[in-house]
Amino acid sequence: MEKNASKKLPAATSGVSRSLHSKRTRRTSDYLAWALLLLILVAGQWLLWLRTLRAAPGPLTIEERVQKILTHTPLIDGHNDLPILLRIHLKNHIYGDNFTEAFKSGKFVGHTDIGRLRQGRVGGSFWSVFVPCPDNKTDFSDEAYAQTWGGNIGVRLTFEQVDVTSRLQQAYPDVFSAPPNGTTALQAFREGKIISPLGIEGLHSIGNSLSQLRIFHELGVSYATLTHNCHNRYADAALTEQPGGGVVEAEPLWNGVSPAGQDLVFEMNRLGMLVDLAHVSTDTMRDVLGAGKNGWKGSRAPVIFSHSSARALCPHPRNVPDDVLHLVRERNSIVMVNFAPEFIACTDSVNANGIPGVIHEEATLERVVDHIVYIGTIAGYDHVGLGSDFDGIASVPGD
Repeated sequence: MEKNASKKLPAATSGVSRSLHSKRTRRTSDYLAWALLLLILVAGQWLLWLRTLRAAPGPLTIEERVQKILTHTPLIDGHNDLPILLRIHLKNHIYGDNFTEAFKSGKFVGHTDIGRLRQGRVGGSFWSVFVPCPDNKTDFSDEAYAQTWGGNIGVRLTFEQVDVTSRLQQAYPDVFSAPPNGTTALQAFREGKIISPLGIEGLHSIGNSLSQLRIFHELGVSYATLTHNCHNRYADAALTEQPGGGVVEAEPLWNGVSPAGQDLVFEMNRLGMLVDLAHVSTDTMRDVLGAGKNGWKGSRAPVIFSHSSARALCPHPRNVPDDVLHLVRERNSIVMVNFAPEFIACTDSVNANGIPGVIHEEATLERVVDHIVYIGTIAGYDHVGLGSDFDGIASVPGD
């Protein structure tokens, strides 16, 4: 028995050995396969990382960052006076070759044309349908407003400015949007158009009629500046024009907003029309922002300063003092910095007319930035913008 067992043992052992060897071989093959797969995956990741590293852009320049931002976010100018320039130079005739060629090519007189708007990446602009103050700066009766000034009735003249701006938009529909609302503005920007609402500059333009205000709003006027350089039935202005020319700091008439002005502000709130405080007196600013002495709570909606700068940096009566900048923040409003040298680079003292002198050599783009930073620091950067006043100013900041 022992011999037989001894003889059979090697055969059994040999079979087991072959089985174990086969299993070890399979395991080794599996390990090698997994190792190879892992190696391929790791190598693939390294190659992908190296390719990404080579393709990854370096830090963007300031110019590249600006261009990227302006591709997605419209740059809005709070105030452009092109329409009055069309009246002065062309009598609102905008279809002749003397206008169209220069306007399209970037060579039109003044500061604004299609070429420069596109070059500046302007995403939107409030076009001012400005008309001058009436000759009589103290009589705000309906009879006085019904009389002519400059050979034209003021309300009619304002309608003509609305008309020429609308015709300009229609003549270049791929460039300018129709007067937008909050819904259509961004859609126009996405289509490559310049968002183009209108703004009235001074309530003398409505001839004491809230009906006219409502009609202008229907025609695309999105804001109304409460005054220009003259008081009116509704509010006090910062400046008043002189019979012989020029302006002086205005003596108060209503000490801010009149009772009729309070009703008008509420009507603008109801319409969804922006209240603009660019030309008003400091008392009017405080009244509309709810900090006046008469207890009135002011506008029920945010307001704008369409083309004003910081008074602490330039003590011009038109500019915005620090206490009002704090109110701007509280009321979720905005100050849009004016580019005019007289509003950005002033002497510390004022002249006999209440207006400081201009330091022309300091009227630079850097000085504009100083005003932006100052207002942003006090009111917050969500509450500061740009309001160039192009085509309404005699000169622009230098480099």
